[in-house]
Amino acid sequence: MDNKYYDFPFYKWEKEKANDPFLRQPFGDNWEEYSWGEVGVMARKMATAINSYNLPPKSNIGLISKNCREWIIADLAIMMAGHISVPFFPTLQSFELEKLIDFGEVKLLFAGKLENWEEQSKGVKNIPVISFPHYDNHSVINNSDKWEDLLKNNEPQKEDYYPELDDIWTIVFTSGTTGDPKGVVLDYRTIYLTKIIVESDVNPLGMDRKGNNSFFSYLPLNHIFERVVLEFQCMRYGGTMSFVESLESFPKNLADVQPTTFAGVPRIYNKFKDKILEKMPQKRLNFLLSVPIISSLIKKKIRKSLGWSNANAIVSGAAFLPQELIEWYGKLGINILNGYGMTENCCVCSYLDTSTGEGKGSVGKPWDQVEIKIGENGEILNKSPYLLKEYYKNPDYTNEVLVDGWFNTGDKGHLDDKGYLHITGRVKDIFKTSKGKYIEPHLIEEKFEKSNLFQQLCIVGLGLIQPILLAVPNEQALNNKEKTEESLRKILLDFNSTADGYKKVKKIILLSEDWTPENGLTTPTLKIKRAKIDEAFSSKYQNWYNASEEVLWE
Repeated sequence: MDNKYYDFPFYKWEKEKANDPFLRQPFGDNWEEYSWGEVGVMARKMATAINSYNLPPKSNIGLISKNCREWIIADLAIMMAGHISVPFFPTLQSFELEKLIDFGEVKLLFAGKLENWEEQSKGVKNIPVISFPHYDNHSVINNSDKWEDLLKNNEPQKEDYYPELDDIWTIVFTSGTTGDPKGVVLDYRTIYLTKIIVESDVNPLGMDRKGNNSFFSYLPLNHIFERVVLEFQCMRYGGTMSFVESLESFPKNLADVQPTTFAGVPRIYNKFKDKILEKMPQKRLNFLLSVPIISSLIKKKIRKSLGWSNANAIVSGAAFLPQELIEWYGKLGINILNGYGMTENCCVCSYLDTSTGEGKGSVGKPWDQVEIKIGENGEILNKSPYLLKEYYKNPDYTNEVLVDGWFNTGDKGHLDDKGYLHITGRVKDIFKTSKGKYIEPHLIEEKFEKSNLFQQLCIVGLGLIQPILLAVPNEQALNNKEKTEESLRKILLDFNSTADGYKKVKKIILLSEDWTPENGLTTPTLKIKRAKIDEAFSSKYQNWYNASEEVLWE
């Protein structure tokens, strides 16, 4: 095939593994399977159905649903029909969805496994909707064209469609609830080139190129991490993709699947750790791991209980993985590859092989064909063939962050003398928690400043599940510590009762030393230097976070 075209590896497996399972959907104790051949027929029928709407060539087609087999089939159909997928978070509110549909010029919407469609549908106006088959305990989607009817009434598209590498593959919206939405435009070249990673000597995702792979899909498919690491690796290298039924069934579904590649985010690995320690306290675990005969059995048992018995690779992405967590799992014989990337570079920037013990506290070294340098303001700059084409309908912002081929990541960091990349914060003070959620600290700080108990304060949380508040108390607070603690607990309760889940403040830490220009924690005009505060205190964040008290005096 001409190298100007995307090779569309699905077609290969559709023929070679026609009768082998591809998509597996759980329903209680039962798993329903679609083979590669069956998926091919359904995707081709849906491509025909899409084209029956007489949309303009290369139209933007929306997709809103929790992960399920139809999500993958719909995504395939959109590509086969020559259009562009625009996936949305399944939890969007109607006003958010309306704004993104309008701004994204979405001509058709797939809607599926959702919990709040009655409200969300208010944001869907003047475009046709194709609804997935109904899932129990989820919304019924009325006033739509039914998935089953379209499959029944359409013939499979006969011709294999091959997009050009420069054609737009997808538009991924990274925000949109406040300010202008930012749609990251990615072409087929970016997703095609991710094969370089797998086909390197490293093969960090543990892929078997003969198709003997098993994936477990639970992270949102509208997020670039899940699409790159799971969806498109499965399509390129073959295997099965199994889905989670619900949050409650997650442990059972994962244990049933025992995938060969597992991808998670720091919060997931924290949760797994907590679950293990609930059953086996740290002191007892340490003792058992110290006994040679028992240690290997314990490690094997834990690995199986987590669903990782067959895992060739365990990967963390979307947010910084704390060194403490890496080392904790390392003692169990579990090495978690820590990747650094973002939507704008198709998740391909750097990686850390934790099994070597090198590069502690870093996000590793750049991938092949990826260049990293540090700008004058400490910002991490990235150049690679994986970068976005542009931000959708936003040339000014595109030109601001893409300069001479270098992408301004917005992250602050440094390269050590061995070439390992260390992230120290966000250029614009926005940071990402271990949930992969961005926090705008000043918006939270404004709420706590009203207490009049602080001289200085700073919301932090790089690598934590939830943010914490660092503060220098004023004289009033110091003069009556008991009353101060009581007041701060009430303030904390009041704030958290209305805040979005990921913005809830976990702890308030009261520090004894003022932040001054002399100790480097403020500017001459006494504005706090957030990166310097992270630098000074980040080693203590996890211990503070784990403390039993809500208000701590240091």
